[in-house]
Amino acid sequence: MSLFKGSGVAIITPFKDNRIDYDKLEQLIEWHIKELTDSIIICGTTGETPCLSDEEQQDAIKFTIEKVAGRIPVIAGTGSNSTYHAIEMSKFADDMGADGLLIMNPYYNKSTQNGIIKHFEAVAKSVKTPIIVYNVPSRTGTNIEVSTMKELSMIENIDAVKEASSDIVQIAEIARVCGDDFLIYSGNDNQVVPILSLGGVGVISVSANIIPKDMHDMVWKYLEGNVKASRDLQIKMNGLNKALFIEANPIPIKAALKLMGMDTGEMRMPLMEIEAVHLEILKKEMIAYGLL
Repeated sequence: MSLFKGSGVAIITPFKDNRIDYDKLEQLIEWHIKELTDSIIICGTTGETPCLSDEEQQDAIKFTIEKVAGRIPVIAGTGSNSTYHAIEMSKFADDMGADGLLIMNPYYNKSTQNGIIKHFEAVAKSVKTPIIVYNVPSRTGTNIEVSTMKELSMIENIDAVKEASSDIVQIAEIARVCGDDFLIYSGNDNQVVPILSLGGVGVISVSANIIPKDMHDMVWKYLEGNVKASRDLQIKMNGLNKALFIEANPIPIKAALKLMGMDTGEMRMPLMEIEAVHLEILKKEMIAYGLL
């Protein structure tokens, strides 16, 4: 296992006065380690990375690696729609000692499947750190097809996929054609147990920002053979997971943290604070879950 099993949190980026609030980020890191989060994913899209400067992104990655200090794996989000920018960021995280890199296929450009392969080949050749391919068609505009994923899985340091296509048939095919050595992480909090049933090893989670222990337990109960307990947690989370995507991520998850007394500051534009009607729905689900 070169990466992690269990629940990796796609951690938010706290802001204060339009700067990264490193005191709050450190508090969140320590809380996640205490709550048994299995890995921290810093500067994913949940971290509002598209709105970070290169310097901010690099500082956040360096800070997180230093503060975690090897206690759990740190995965750095270093993807970009520019291959050369992705290489630059990946080299930085590689030099800093990240345990893995999370890289989406190029967004907006909508490259061909061959372009996706060439993009990942170029990044993989530039680093030694294991790479998790992030397939999220709803954000990038392009699905990474099964045949493409098979090609990627044959590249030496491309070791895993975070699958957020919501296509369970596609995920089953990835498991079939890529083999057991290619790790599959759920990219959707509402599909963790189904993906584990296909041989997945964990989740890279938004909801883990507020329910880290439950997300850890859901994965590990399944992996240890207690399928019913894992399934029960998945079903329990369903309403909460739905509410956390009532607006664009990470707007609701930051609102939820604030409701729990862990104010992580403002959103960075163009994202705005959650609308009042949606906040009431989120509150209702959090109360039902037992968080408020």
